Amino acid sequence: MAITAGTAASSTALIGFGLDSAIEVASAAAVAWQFSGSDPEARERITLKIIGVSFFALAAYVTVESVRALFGMSEAEHSIVGVVLAALSLLIMPVLSYVQRCAGRELGSNSAVADSKQTLLCTYLSGVLLVGLLLNSLFGWYWADPIVALVIAAVAVKEGREAWRGEHCC
Repeated sequence: MAITAGTAASSTALIGFGLDSAIEVASAAAVAWQFSGSDPEARERITLKIIGVSFFALAAYVTVESVRALFGMSEAEHSIVGVVLAALSLLIMPVLSYVQRCAGRELGSNSAVADSKQTLLCTYLSGVLLVGLLLNSLFGWYWADPIVALVIAAVAVKEGREAWRGEHCC
């Protein structure tokens, strides 16, 4: 839904937020794959690499599109759907991340904790996205959208690096 709303509004930040949601699903699937085998610890490094690469891919896309938007190739329009999605996500994602992180620590699993960080990233994205969407809607500051998207990209790179190195656990 966020990708569709972002495409309709030409909002790089909203599309990035939607892609992050898709990446969250992929990250959760990677953790599920890890624990589906007889030796989850043997699969953990691969799972962490998958999570790290997903962050890097998100950052790359958002950076390219943000730079294009800042150089006038597109202007984001306001999106009521985006504002509602960001606000709801801002309320729901911190709770979900906390539950995931506790479960990951209890299991002693770096990949499960990394997955909780992906969900926490969604919380940050929601807050930043909401600010950008509101600045654009209320004041017509279309440039706030790509600036917000670049913040999303920077956070994604940081989280990707941590997942790649396996630095999330306990």
